[in-house]
Amino acid sequence: MAKRRDRRVAPSPGRPKNRVESAARLDQFSDSASDRKLITIFVIFFIVIPTVSVLLYCTKYSTRPSRSVTHVHQRGLVKTDVNYQEILTENSKVSENASHRYYTYPVLAYITPWNSKGYEMAKMFNSKFTHLSPVWYDLKSQGTSLILEGRHNADAGWLLELRKGDALVLPRVVLEAFPKELLRKKKLRDKAIDLILTECKEMEYDGIVLESWSRWAAYGILHDPELRNMALEFIKQLGNALHSVNSVRNRKQHLQLVYVIGPPHSEKFQPHDFGPVDLQSLSDAVDGFSLMTYDFSGPHNPGPNAPLKWISFTLQLLLGSPGIGTRSLARKIFLGINFYGNDFVLSEASGGGAITGREYLNLLGKHKPALQWEKNSGEHFFFFSDENHVKHAVFYPSLISISMRLEEAKLWGTGIAIWEIGQGLDYFFDLL
Repeated sequence: MAKRRDRRVAPSPGRPKNRVESAARLDQFSDSASDRKLITIFVIFFIVIPTVSVLLYCTKYSTRPSRSVTHVHQRGLVKTDVNYQEILTENSKVSENASHRYYTYPVLAYITPWNSKGYEMAKMFNSKFTHLSPVWYDLKSQGTSLILEGRHNADAGWLLELRKGDALVLPRVVLEAFPKELLRKKKLRDKAIDLILTECKEMEYDGIVLESWSRWAAYGILHDPELRNMALEFIKQLGNALHSVNSVRNRKQHLQLVYVIGPPHSEKFQPHDFGPVDLQSLSDAVDGFSLMTYDFSGPHNPGPNAPLKWISFTLQLLLGSPGIGTRSLARKIFLGINFYGNDFVLSEASGGGAITGREYLNLLGKHKPALQWEKNSGEHFFFFSDENHVKHAVFYPSLISISMRLEEAKLWGTGIAIWEIGQGLDYFFDLL
């Protein structure tokens, strides 16, 4: 190895100098290259990328107004000639201005524990509602006393979210207690009212929605003139008791009572019908009447859910003709509008029942039906045959059918009550 090193060519006298100069030039070049790299990196990260980002942002959002989701009327969707594909494509697209109210009369929305979508809709469209009624409570007989069941259904976190808005929260209470005992015994009547008032205070509700008339009718209470009068007096007593207590949320406002009523069955009122005399009798003690103008048809008589002419006829029976004279009572009516539909079996066995928006969309996607508009009822429907070749008829709300019912309510000066908001399609809320 030493010999090899000895045989190496000796450098010329000038070579060491050249190598030093070359090294210096290389060092200078290296330093210059490093500087250029640093400058390049600086330009890319601090000038080019931000500039490109700004350009991309401007390109994306400068055209946003034309690409944003507009109101269903602006999109031309409120019409009779709809098709299944349009519904499947558009139903989940809601106007960006979700807080704006188009229907300026009172809006009561029901929410059920068995349909969780309603809870989300109540939060998302809170500003479109004036009253929210979660279906939570039952007032039952327990031995010789009464019990109010349902607090376990109450969702404290959800209630807290709702109270960021202005909508009143009035949970529904179904009066399931044995009616004869309740109405005849003052002690039980007082107990029932005390249970309701206590729950409103402790849970900070703004009142309740009471449902009892249909149950009283089923028990035959309303066919007995004495018991019928007692029933009306109990409602007045409850309403006056609620009015004597101020809301925890708003001390300037008393607790409210909304009472659920069914539509009269004919022009000739039966004892079990809630009629105009009853409406007038309770008008001072009751803040609103939730009128169930739906369920016109059933499995044994398939057809539209709530024919528009029938709705108008029902209002006329209760209020007379629309006009200034009926406004004072009309403003207390919440006209029922269904957000659910029905899938009826058209066979000798009959059958079928209510469907939600999700089930309706599944039927549209599976059967790709031709939707038909029924002018007399103001509703859309379609037919399909199942895997057993059994024919079905499906009636479900559409934008135009809901819009027409809102116009009818405006004509009379009434509010609306939606049963129930978890069963509808998202773009229905654009109309409210």
